[in-house]
Amino acid sequence: MGDLKIIECPRDAMQGLDHFISTSKKVDYINSLLKCGFDVLDMGSFVSPKAIPQMRDTEEVLNKITRGNSLTELLTIIANKRGAEDAVCFDQIAYLGFPFSISETFQKRNTNKSIEDSFRLLEDIYSIASLNKKKVVLYLSMGFGNPYGDKWSDEIVYNWTKRLNATFGTSIIALSDTIGCANSDVLPGLYQSLIDAFPSIEFGAHLHVKRTDAQQLISAAYTGGCRRFDVAMKGFGGCPMAKDELTGNLPTEELIHWMEKNKVKNNLNTEAVSKSMNSVDTVFEFQN
Repeated sequence: MGDLKIIECPRDAMQGLDHFISTSKKVDYINSLLKCGFDVLDMGSFVSPKAIPQMRDTEEVLNKITRGNSLTELLTIIANKRGAEDAVCFDQIAYLGFPFSISETFQKRNTNKSIEDSFRLLEDIYSIASLNKKKVVLYLSMGFGNPYGDKWSDEIVYNWTKRLNATFGTSIIALSDTIGCANSDVLPGLYQSLIDAFPSIEFGAHLHVKRTDAQQLISAAYTGGCRRFDVAMKGFGGCPMAKDELTGNLPTEELIHWMEKNKVKNNLNTEAVSKSMNSVDTVFEFQN
C-alpha cells in the first residue's frame, strides 16, 4: 500500500462525451488500467441509459474485462435502488458509489430527488450493500462550495457528515467538487476538522480542476490529512449533470508528478501507467 489511495476514474472521464466509446475500446482500456496498480477503478455505472447513455454497456464491460492477478478493486456508480440491486450481482464489484449532494438544486438535477428523498434512499442502498458484502462510497457533492445559490459552509458539510455517519456508520466519504470551485485556502481546515471529528471515516477528494490549479489543490487537501484522491488520465471528464461548461477531473499525471516531487510513496507500475496514458487519445477519439 502506498502513502495515498489512488482511484482512477475512467467512468467519470467518459460519461459526459456525446459520442459513444465502443465496448471493445472500454474493455481494452480498463484491462490496461487494471495493470497499473491503482487501488480502485471507478469503471462504470448502473444508471438510466437515458440519463448517461455512455455507460449503457457497463454490464457487458464487466463481463468482458480480465482482472488476472490485479489487486485493483472495482467501483460502479448507482443512483437508485434498482441500480444497487443490479450492481451487487457482480462479484468483481467491491464498491457502490452514490452521489449525495448537500445542494438541493444539484441533487434534484443529478438524481431527480430531493436531499431528504436521497437520504431515505440511502437506507435501502446501505442495506443492499451490506447484505451483499459491498462497501458504499458516498460522494458528498458540492462539498467545497455551491454555484446555484444554495447555502454552503464548513458547518453544513460537518453537519451532513455527522448525520450520515450517525445513521449509516459511513466508512468512506469523498468530498466532491463537481464544478471546480474548491479553494486551496479552505481545503486544509475543512479536511482537518472532519478527520479530527470522524476518525472512523476515510475522507477522499474528488476534484474537478483547471490543470494550473491541480498541484496547489492536491497539496492543500494533503495538508489537511486527505489521503484518498480520485483522478483521471489527462484530466478527461466532468459531470454532465453540472454546469454546461465541464471542468475536467484531477489529472492522474499531475498527482503522480506531485507525489514524485514530494517523495510520497505509491505502488503504481510506471510502465503500465505509461502504456495506458499513451492509449488515452485513441480511446477517447469520437469514433466507434
